[in-house]
Amino acid sequence: MNPIEQIIDERLRRYFAPEALMIENESPKHHGHRSNPGGIETHFKITMISKEFKDLSRIERHRKVQAVLKDLMNNPIHALSLSLFGGEQISNF
Repeated sequence: MNPIEQIIDERLRRYFAPEALMIENESPKHHGHRSNPGGIETHFKITMISKEFKDLSRIERHRKVQAVLKDLMNNPIHALSLSLFGGEQISNF
């Protein structure tokens, strides 16, 4: 696990105590793009199930995660894809 990915993992586990967490570093797919000229940790996809999200709207869930990662946004993180669930049935996680 790379350093930024490790920070994301630790923070999400600390703040949300997820039942399931998957972090995918999608940066290699964007290597050479203007937004990622050579960075290895700029684009992430996060899928997480946490009771902390129960009864929250999709936007409220996203805001909570973005608040926890605020200091990483725009530098080094350029793009963040979020799939956040509050414990409802999930298939193919």
